[in-house]
Order: sequence, then C-alpha cells, then structure tokens
Amino acid sequence: MSGTASLDPTAGEKGLPLRQESYRWNRGRYSRQRRFVDIWSFVLRLLGARWLYGKAWSYSGSMTPEAQAARRRQLAVWIRETLLDLGPTFIKVGQLFSTRADIFPLEFVEELSKLQDRVPAFSYEQAREIIEADLGKPIHNLYRTFDPIPLAAASLGQVHRAQLHSGDEVVVKVQRPGLRSLFTIDLSILKGIARYFQNHPSWGKGRDWMGIYEECCRILWEEIDYLNEGRNADTFRRNFRGEDWVNVPRVFWRLTSSRVVTLEYMPGIKISHYDALEAAGLDRKRLARLGAQAYLHQLLNNGFFHADPHPGNIAVSLDGSLIFYDFGMMGQVQPVTRQRLMSTFMGIAQRDAEQVMDSLVELGALAEIDDMSPVRRSIQYILDNFMDKPFEEQSINAISDDLYAVAYDQPFRFPATFTFVMRAFSTLEGVGKGLDPEFNFMEAAKPFAAQLMSNGNPTDGANSLLGELSRQAAQVSTSALGLPRRIEDTLDKLERGDIRVRVRSIETDRALRRISGVTMANNYAILVGAFTLSATVLLLSEFVWLAAVPGVLAVGTGVAFLRSVLKVNRADRLP
Repeated sequence: MSGTASLDPTAGEKGLPLRQESYRWNRGRYSRQRRFVDIWSFVLRLLGARWLYGKAWSYSGSMTPEAQAARRRQLAVWIRETLLDLGPTFIKVGQLFSTRADIFPLEFVEELSKLQDRVPAFSYEQAREIIEADLGKPIHNLYRTFDPIPLAAASLGQVHRAQLHSGDEVVVKVQRPGLRSLFTIDLSILKGIARYFQNHPSWGKGRDWMGIYEECCRILWEEIDYLNEGRNADTFRRNFRGEDWVNVPRVFWRLTSSRVVTLEYMPGIKISHYDALEAAGLDRKRLARLGAQAYLHQLLNNGFFHADPHPGNIAVSLDGSLIFYDFGMMGQVQPVTRQRLMSTFMGIAQRDAEQVMDSLVELGALAEIDDMSPVRRSIQYILDNFMDKPFEEQSINAISDDLYAVAYDQPFRFPATFTFVMRAFSTLEGVGKGLDPEFNFMEAAKPFAAQLMSNGNPTDGANSLLGELSRQAAQVSTSALGLPRRIEDTLDKLERGDIRVRVRSIETDRALRRISGVTMANNYAILVGAFTLSATVLLLSEFVWLAAVPGVLAVGTGVAFLRSVLKVNRADRLP
C-alpha cells in the first residue's frame, strides 16, 4: 500500500496495461473547479448513504443487523473504488484511514486496507524530463543504460531499472509529474471538508477532524520527499548492519533528489510467492520466523520500523536473507512512549483495567470524558477475553479486531504509530501463516515480550522482584502525594457546581421512550385526519388534481402512524 512503486523486481510482472486516460486525474492538468466538484460529489454521496443507513424504509426487507452489515460492506467497496478513481491524494488518505478504526466501522477499515494503488504508468519522456531537471544532466550522462519501460507504477511514482557508468545495477524511482500541484489543490479542498465535519453538531463531537487533516498532510508531504525516503533507508540499513539475514538497498546520493531516488538493485523472490520459494530450496518455516524477528527487532531494539511491510515490500534472496524495499512510510516509537507502553503492558498482565485506562490516557490513545465507567468496562471485557487463552495461542488479527470493535464510537484515539504497528503485525501474521500454516506470531513474540517486560535488561529473579517492588512503591508514593491535591480539586468543583451525578434508570428510560412513541403516533394520527379532511373537501369541490396532493400525504403519514404504533407495541413487549 505504499504510495510509491514497490522496488521488488517481481512487483511489476507486466501489470501495467492501464492507459493514461484511465483516470481523469492522470491527464496532467488539474482544474481546481473540476476537482472541487468531483471531491464534494463523493462526500455528499457518502453522507447521503450514511443517512439512508439508519432508515428502515431504505432496506428491501427488514432492517436487521445482518442487512446493515451487508450494506456497510457494500458501501466500503464503493468507497475504495471511488478513492482509486479520485487519484493519488485519496488513495493515500484511504490507506491512512485504514489505520483509524477509532473513527470508521471495521468493514471500512478492512476494505481500505486492501486499497492497492496500481495506476497507469506515465511516459518515459516525462520521467526523463524530471530526472534531467532535478539532477541537472542529460540522462545518458547520469546512467549508462536506462530501461524506458517501468518495472512497476503506483500512485506517487514509478520504478525504472538502470545501470550506472561504474557498472552498478540500480533502480530509479521517479515521482509522478504534477503531483505536488495535485496535492496542493486536493488538500485545500480537504481542509474545507475537515472544517465542515469539525463544526458539525453531531460528527464534530469528540472528533479532532482538523487534527486528523494535519496528520494526513504531514505524512503525505513527507512521503513524496524522496530525500526523506533516502535518509530512512540509510537509517534502516544501519539498524540491521550487524544482521546478515536482512538486506537493505544502498542509496546513491549523487543521483537522488526530492523527486528522484536511485537505489541499489536487489533482486529477490517476493515473500508471498510460496511456490518460487520452495523451488529455490528455501525453508518457509524459517522465513516466517525471520519475518517476525525482523519486525520485532525494529520495534523493540531500535524504535524505528517499516510502517508498510506488505508482501510487495519484502523479498527473499537466494541465500535465504530478507530484502526490504520502499522506505517512504516509516514509524518511530519514542523512549517516553515505550515507558508508557510498559505501564500499559503491566496493567494488561495484572488485568487491571484502571491502570490500563490511565496509561492509555497518558499515551494519548484515550480521551477523557465525564463518565469513564463505560470505557473501563470495555477495557475489562477485553482483558477478560484476552486472558482466557495462553499467550502463544492468541492471534494478532483476533486481538486487533476486538480492539477496533470496542474502539469504534468510544473515546479511544489510537495514534498513527499504534495503528501502524497493529496493521503491520496483522500483515506479517498473514504472511507467516502463508509460509507456515502452523506459524503463530504471538509465539514468535514471546522472547521479545519477555525482554520488553524486563525493560530490555535481563535480570535474575531477585533483581526482578526488587525492581517490581520499587516500581510499586513509587506508584503508591505518587498516588499518596497526589491525593490531597485531588481532594482539593474535587471540593473546588463541588463548590462551583461542576460535579454532576449521572443516574440511569432502565425503567425510566423505557417509560420516556414509550411516551415519546405515543406522542409521535398521536401527531401522525392528527396529520392523517387533517390531510384526509382536506382531500375530501377538495374532492367534493371538484378540485380532483389538488385533492391528490393531501391524499398522497395522508397515505404517507398513515404508514408512519402504523410504524409508530408497532414500535410502541414492540417496546412494551421488551423485558
């Protein structure tokens, strides 16, 4: 799902039959007015579909949970296809939103995670113009040979194979022409959409749409800066310099700019081409373990990790080592974040929902609301279900699905780093199971989890016990010192009248719903009578065509009246 074409030499296995005219955005000239119409048309159709989703009359049968789930899946497929048609900006935004299960239903997240940006290649002449403009020399002076047919093309750029005058085999990634102009237009329109959602009385509540917009802008502008990608590749290679089972392409900096990057050509077998791996005599079980080991090494030892490790970005050399490609989207875990994650893991290990909730608030993954008890119960539910099975029998996909299901429409705000990690774990678990049906990512992660729980410092049992006692003592002392301030704050709120007591009675709620239903039924009955009387008067006055209008309205309100009566009857039968 990376925005630039994969560097896997097998990725472009003649998968470029699309024409330049396949998409309007690929014509080279971008009209702001046309983009405004296209983008807002998509948004308005999406809002219309969301409005119809809750209307029972819009379903062919009854509005059952199964029918709603089917409609969500259908809508998710339409969104994915429309984003592809809208072009690079929206392909990338869709891929970023596939990490935001705190905003979208699970069906949307799953469908957006499938968003593949295989789009038409642009011409060799355009690629040559960009290379020569950025590197300042004719292309034949820069490269001995340059293949005019790209290996692969994606939404942000494409990859060509070439050879340097020194004899080194390389690949050259060239950014799509006019991409910055398109980003500028699209992001300015998206800002207006984000502002509209932020100010909406319902959708803006509890959602930082402008913050999400700013995060998308930052990630998008970083990803189309190939100088940044080159620095990421260098950092990634340094982090694995002591490991001979991981290879990372070298960057040729004198042939690299913000729109062009030249990297070492490292051919390999795509890690998901299982038959080719077996034909090469490679051990698939070992490769599954190495994939998990490589990612956990990135995350826990360096805190700098590949945020998009899909099969197109990982290959295997003939000697059995892993090759990583495409470093446009990387994630980083700061030391302070790792410390807070430690507190979260301790709370999970102890099934302490209160500690987990507090640490998530500190991480910024959970927004504080007036009544946190429903959130605490949700966390406790997750803990109770997770701890039913041994650690090694659990599935990353099952865990992430449960997390996302609980997070949706709750005050959880998973940071991009967290969701990148969960998505990468799920992807690698799928790749691992393809290589080895018995592979379990959680089992492979056990040694690293033990390392993390000991804070990366192997200690004996006595030291571990002392460390845990000291941590617990520090926590108790912190709570004790903070208690007077908390009591004082509570008293201040009580004096100002800021403390609210929320009481919920099921019987009272039911009675109120019944009263509301009966009131609506009465209103509909009055309207039916009024429209029927009006139609009758007009009909007797020989205004037949005018009588049809209140007649139709009488029928419509009559249907609404019957539905209201049925709803009241169903509410009365509920236990």
